[in-house]
Amino acid sequence: MKVAGIGFRGAATAADLQVALELTGEQVDALASVAEKAAAPAMQAFAQAAGLPVIALQEQDIAGEQTLTCSPRIKARFGTGSLAEAAALAGARHGVPGAKSRLLAPRVVTADGLATAAIAERLEP
Repeated sequence: MKVAGIGFRGAATAADLQVALELTGEQVDALASVAEKAAAPAMQAFAQAAGLPVIALQEQDIAGEQTLTCSPRIKARFGTGSLAEAAALAGARHGVPGAKSRLLAPRVVTADGLATAAIAERLEP
């Protein structure tokens, strides 16, 4: 199972999130982000247009995740280096006790900086 972790600023649109996912070059089975962003209109519109379920994570689900990149702002807010990478990792394991996951690559960022995406896959236990 591949999951796209999505991070974005408040001004981002569903189109911005689509561009971020396209930059990864991957096909995914689900989207994931923290609950506040998962419920945002841009994320809901993007998920509906893409036909993908959204995994809403709690902040404690991503805190402490080891990521490939590090944003000081995200580290201070969420306790992890990248919201997109941490959400992808936690989302790929979601609902499967004992599962492990791995990032396929560092997060990608749209040219305007409004959205980020990272892809993780669940590893078979």
